[in-house]
Amino acid sequence: CPRCMQCDTKFDFITRKHHCRRCGKCFCDKCCSKKVPLPRMCFVDPVRQCAECALISQKETEFYDKQLKVLMNGATFFVTLGTSDKSELMVCRLSNNQRYLVLDGDSHYEIEIIHISTVQILTEGFTPGGGNTRAIGMVLQYKVPGSEELTQMKFTASEDFSCNKKLSASWLAAMHKATKLLYESRDQ
Repeated sequence: CPRCMQCDTKFDFITRKHHCRRCGKCFCDKCCSKKVPLPRMCFVDPVRQCAECALISQKETEFYDKQLKVLMNGATFFVTLGTSDKSELMVCRLSNNQRYLVLDGDSHYEIEIIHISTVQILTEGFTPGGGNTRAIGMVLQYKVPGSEELTQMKFTASEDFSCNKKLSASWLAAMHKATKLLYESRDQ
């Protein structure tokens, strides 16, 4: 007999089964009662989702509403490739189709998001309670297509007054949230 994926209640004439519109699993009404927008799956109005999926959908909606614009507008960083001592001033932004990290300076790079394996946000000002930290850069590792080796890139917020340091910090914060969302969706 079919049962609820969460509470193991048996479905019958009174206890009907409902499908989560995100994961497709069957739940009872109590375990699948959240109604949350799901625009990435073309549901315009809020739809029924299980609690776990509803939480992820809410985070995604917040990300699309707030951080995506920041990432697409870009920010300026000193970029160091691999173990090089030289860094280049580059504008880093998310491509319009949201599939690539685009870096423009004297050089030009386009890194496909799916090939990025790790992102580490660099901070300063750490206190024992975890407060008062601010993002000053990031290190990312990615696979170059056709190669099994990881390439590393380090991004450092510019100290130059012509570059907006606040914008760089906002971009890094948005990148951090994007990374968390990406890893959460990969784990599902």
